[in-house]
Amino acid sequence: QVRLVESGGGSVQAGGSLRLSCVVSGYTYSSYCMGWFRQAPGKEREGVAVIADDGRIRYADSVKGRFTISQDNAQKNTLYLQMNSLKPEDTAMYYCVADWAWNGLRPFYNYWGQGTQVTVSS
Repeated sequence: QVRLVESGGGSVQAGGSLRLSCVVSGYTYSSYCMGWFRQAPGKEREGVAVIADDGRIRYADSVKGRFTISQDNAQKNTLYLQMNSLKPEDTAMYYCVADWAWNGLRPFYNYWGQGTQVTVSS
């Protein structure tokens, strides 16, 4: 059974930084696409950043230059999202996702975590 567990969310002032982590267990497929989505109250779920086993990376325009997605070099089962220069509009529940196919920033992922809340105050 595939399980994704996020951590690292919290409250921060605008301009601050947070690093989210996601530990993926039970994933046995040889190929993968993993990433982060977010959803703010009253808004649709939005793809933030994704990374695939072939090196492809994609960011939402709203976070380019501020967020960085990465994986643990030794164990590819840990995913990170470094978030710098945070803005109040980044406030949302952040979800870790995984799938064996490339979905880019579209929300067609088979596996989702429970989410971690990020709140940015002005």
